Amino acid sequence: MSFTAFIFARGGSKGLPGKNTKELSGKPLIGWAIEQAFAVDDISRVIVSTDDESIATVAQSFGADIPFLRPTEFSTDNSPERAAWQHAINFMIGESDSFTGPFISVPATSPLRKPEDISRALELFQEGGADVVIAVTPAHRNPWFNMIQMQGNNLVKLVNDSESAVFRRQDAQKVYDMTTFVYIADPKFILRENSIFAGRVKAIEVPVERSIDIDTQYDFDIAEFLLSRNGSPV
Repeated sequence: MSFTAFIFARGGSKGLPGKNTKELSGKPLIGWAIEQAFAVDDISRVIVSTDDESIATVAQSFGADIPFLRPTEFSTDNSPERAAWQHAINFMIGESDSFTGPFISVPATSPLRKPEDISRALELFQEGGADVVIAVTPAHRNPWFNMIQMQGNNLVKLVNDSESAVFRRQDAQKVYDMTTFVYIADPKFILRENSIFAGRVKAIEVPVERSIDIDTQYDFDIAEFLLSRNGSPV
């Protein structure tokens, strides 16, 4: 099989300005995602959806296609990611009169992900029974044990009060954090629905040490340290 992967990278990041082209261990952040996508046997084309010419130039230097610049209305701080996904899917439909998918999104903000993580998600989707496949990692905080909310006057309570008290973390119901490793979806579902959880969602579990999602300089520094310690994931 030969599939197309998408990387969505707009130019207006507020948490870490210019992050998509910022050098991480000697390589632009978006370069990691492009190389990881191309390292998957079933992916032969990578399209970068961006509104930024500098991101487009860097992406092309890593072999990605830039068949369009993303319209401004899909590139603002308030634009939902879903809108950019739908725009890309509609482009594919217009390019070939049909696009059966799967739709594959490989976010640029997870540089520690390995190509086999993408492959596992793709294999799970191809088994059937899911509209979307995501990647998750064990959560650092648990709403039945140590995740709290403020009530005012410095009083706090558990986010979820269970009928019986949970005194040990090991006894709490296991919960997971979503990662930005990869999203595999039925393109018809993405065009039809406003939330991925409106359908059947399956997940692969990935190690927490690879699950960094870069949004701030602090995240970037952690990723750089882990890359220097553990080596390249590609």
